Amino acid sequence: MKNKLLLITLCCAAAAACSRQDAPRDPGEGPGAPAATTATGASEPASAVAQLESRSGSMATGQLELRAGDNGVSITGEVAGLTAGSEHAFHVHEVGDCSAPDASSAGGHFNPHGAPHGAPTVAANERHLGDMPNIAADENGRAAITAAIQGATLRDGGANDLVGKAVIVHEKRDDYVTQPSGDAGGRIACGVIR
Repeated sequence: MKNKLLLITLCCAAAAACSRQDAPRDPGEGPGAPAATTATGASEPASAVAQLESRSGSMATGQLELRAGDNGVSITGEVAGLTAGSEHAFHVHEVGDCSAPDASSAGGHFNPHGAPHGAPTVAANERHLGDMPNIAADENGRAAITAAIQGATLRDGGANDLVGKAVIVHEKRDDYVTQPSGDAGGRIACGVIR
């Protein structure tokens, strides 16, 4: 009887230890994290933010929100501190590092398919995935951002995932022709996509 009780106690202890080790972990917000669910059980699209900070002696700053959709990622927000009436290239770069004073630490354009630089209107596999439309500042030096990157993803850990990359605002407009960066000039604002 004592042996049976001891055996049952050991089995219960072993099962409890296994269940603690196999317990699901909090998925957090890292790559591969599932979409959040609402009170009704519907999935919310993955999202991220980028806080743009001035670089290269500029005054440009901004806040961007990124949201995954069926065909890609939409980006909304605002950039301030630009020259009134100016146009600026706006790209996702391959490295989420804005530490260099000129944002060179962000590397080149995000280009997971090895494509040439091009207009954001061509297919995702025929341009850098990080190529986006130029932004235009109003008379107060503010640019409202409403852009979309077809083919991009958020938080899926795949080749087209934007999380951990950087958004860069350049000093000049993108001509969408000059390789590899559209003759966009220096990097005046940088923010890591988190």
